[in-house]
Amino acid sequence: MRLILASASPRRRDLLAQIGVVPDAVRAPEIDETPGAGELPRPYCRRMARQKAEAVTVAPGEVVLAADTTVALGRRILGKPADAAEAAAFLVALSGRRHRVVTAVAVRTAQRIWLRDVVSRVEMKRLSDLEVNAYLASGDWRGKAGGYGIQGPAGAFIPWLSGSFSAVVGLPLAETAQLLGAAGYPVWGQP
Repeated sequence: MRLILASASPRRRDLLAQIGVVPDAVRAPEIDETPGAGELPRPYCRRMARQKAEAVTVAPGEVVLAADTTVALGRRILGKPADAAEAAAFLVALSGRRHRVVTAVAVRTAQRIWLRDVVSRVEMKRLSDLEVNAYLASGDWRGKAGGYGIQGPAGAFIPWLSGSFSAVVGLPLAETAQLLGAAGYPVWGQP
């Protein structure tokens, strides 16, 4: 059975490697990730994961794995910032507050799709202007929902987390392994 990862994220490949899973191919789909008017973070994230999985052609004997991670501040979706100014606005909004990180995972075969989401709560410490500017200068915010990555330098901004660390990074490992197993993909070398 071949695993197709519908994501160009190196973080997701690294996380999969932690459980001994190496994709046979990477096919990152091009989809419109614009939230619908009034769309809430959790349904949005589930829709994105499903659309990514459905956008990839799947042949018999292949399993597609797609995921989406969204930072939610109340009802507001903080996606990947377009530029440093938007990343700064996100960091200032998150500073000193708790927020949710939603990661949805979709696993698809030619016959079926499985979908699961994980919601984690994260607290960001109150950030100084120096910390915000230094983080922006690092460039680590690029391509990351909410404008930060917990697995990098911004980990120093997170004193508290309730939920799945790997989901906050971009792929909940326990749930992903369970979904792959349900689809018949051999996790841990077991058919």
